[in-house]
Amino acid sequence: MSFERELQSAAYGGRVLKDEPMKNHTTFRVGGPADWYAAPADEASLREVVRLCRREEVPYFILGNGSNLLVSDEGYRGVIIHSGVNLSGMEVREEADGVVIEAGSGALLASIARRALKESLTGFEFASGIPGTLGGALVMNAGAYGGEMKQIVRSARVFTRDGRTERIAAEDLDLSYRHSSIPENEWIVLSAEIVLHEGDPETIRETMDDLNGRRREKQPVEFPSAGSTFKRPEGYFAGKLIQDAGLRGFTVGGAQVSEKHCGFVINRGDATAEDVLAVIRGVQKRVYEDAGVKLEPEVMMLGFDC
Repeated sequence: MSFERELQSAAYGGRVLKDEPMKNHTTFRVGGPADWYAAPADEASLREVVRLCRREEVPYFILGNGSNLLVSDEGYRGVIIHSGVNLSGMEVREEADGVVIEAGSGALLASIARRALKESLTGFEFASGIPGTLGGALVMNAGAYGGEMKQIVRSARVFTRDGRTERIAAEDLDLSYRHSSIPENEWIVLSAEIVLHEGDPETIRETMDDLNGRRREKQPVEFPSAGSTFKRPEGYFAGKLIQDAGLRGFTVGGAQVSEKHCGFVINRGDATAEDVLAVIRGVQKRVYEDAGVKLEPEVMMLGFDC
């Protein structure tokens, strides 16, 4: 049986596409074709797809919402496994230390925030406007407006490199600024427990509206991007360093340092991945020359040689 037919079988009726353009699946709206794009039908089929890739030694990458990802113009030689809508279920239960929402790795943070609001649960407001999935947010310990996943996650269920499903306590995920131990352990997040607390629904709604209003006002949400492009250097703000280096509006092809917020590289409509990478590299070089600070990309890069 060919690998493609085995992949179709492992996906249990989920979508399997060949030579799928990754620009259709990233918020940057750039990226060449993946050899295969698989959206498994459920958690069991995701595990089977991963097992198949491991057995056949075919590279694979777990994709959430594609909101923190830059894929090269050449694409990806392997299988992109999308954990999205088919792994987005949620369960709410009361426990001694609070109310737990357990959600699948493909659940959008905005959807979890809406469920928390519906249940009058506070603690997740900071994440309501982050355009990613729970799995991706855990991998990078996503955060905004003073909150981060580390503050609310109790555990994660993961698929291990040796094919077992385990529940990992939050303290063993090594969550720190834009970091977790998930990639280095080759864990695949299946679901996670979030501990929240009862709150006033009107206050929760007002906080979410305020934070999302600030995001729309200060960030270039009208253009495709991957959110904040660079990690915050200790003692500095990336956006101010970039602005002070005279790089507001710095452009290569269709990619540009946002004039609205210098911490964002945006696609003005016709950018290539190489354009975006050239802006990132140009910013890193100029800021280091200007301030002696090395900016580290927050965006994950896939399919590049460098």
